[in-house]
Amino acid sequence: MVSPVLQTVPLGPRWPTIDPFLFCAHHDDAFPPGDEQLAPAVPIDDRDLGQDFSATDGWSMYHGLTVPGFPNHPHRGFETVTFVRTGLIDHADSLGAAARFGRGDVQWLTAGKGIVHSEMFPLLERDRPNPLELFQIWLNLPADDKLVDPYFTMFWEGDIPRRVVTDDQGRTAEVTVIAGDLDGIEAPTPPPSSWAAHPEADVAIWHVRLDAGASWELPPAAGPDTVRVLYVFEADTLRVADVDVANDTGVVLQHDVPVALTAGTEEVEALLLQGRPIGEPVAQYGPFVMNTDAEIDQAMRDYRATQFGGWPWPDEAPTHGPERGRFARHVDGRVEEVEPADR
Repeated sequence: MVSPVLQTVPLGPRWPTIDPFLFCAHHDDAFPPGDEQLAPAVPIDDRDLGQDFSATDGWSMYHGLTVPGFPNHPHRGFETVTFVRTGLIDHADSLGAAARFGRGDVQWLTAGKGIVHSEMFPLLERDRPNPLELFQIWLNLPADDKLVDPYFTMFWEGDIPRRVVTDDQGRTAEVTVIAGDLDGIEAPTPPPSSWAAHPEADVAIWHVRLDAGASWELPPAAGPDTVRVLYVFEADTLRVADVDVANDTGVVLQHDVPVALTAGTEEVEALLLQGRPIGEPVAQYGPFVMNTDAEIDQAMRDYRATQFGGWPWPDEAPTHGPERGRFARHVDGRVEEVEPADR
């Protein structure tokens, strides 16, 4: 019998991905208590501020100078899917939209023809640590959709479906369905111009958690050309069909057969990325992803000329204050309030 495990690869800070995915980063920071500025209440002068990816003491400032995170930066030609498992992100963008989200929420942003946004990590708790864990996934757009209007939507934690299976010994397998469908469970609707909005694209983004010793069978994918990769990021071992997979390993799987997953002696967590490749040329320069170098040059000229709408915020790294709960304010003025102001 041929193994459904086609390849295994070690995971570094930036996980290797396959078309239609461009990038996947897993941030897991043990931030300390915060101060009145929502910044770390510990000295940070010894860090390379503006470019701190050191993970000193278990956390980084990234590009933040006061509050950790990623101050304003542009995107064009693809989408970001940000799944925050622990902690909070403050979003602001060049179209005037804003959000504070996290604790299981997902933000799905179609950059399209161009947007500038910031993603800051406010340290709201002053008397205890502020852990943050998130995944940011870049999903490509086909040529016909690279210059659509920017669009973002929120999938709040309570609206994201889960498939839970418990065996006769009480061991649980739980799958969070961020994109795609699983056993008749459908994820929230992706943005209208997303590659994931095409049924034939067979896009799935699932978070899989298995109790120690638990088993679950990953069903076959729907599309004949679908590519799927399982990223094991929290485990002792995970048995994938006939292969024992260690922690921090990506597993490329045959798409058209069921694959048995069995946790070892410790709980397992993994992320599944799946989709039919777009199959177009990719030209990338930092935050711009197009099909040709000429289109990259045009993106840079457009950004210099328009700043993709300008920056309507008082500084490059806005946060939403110490008391605001989870919310989103959309470009059309619609406001979603998820938690009261005192969080």
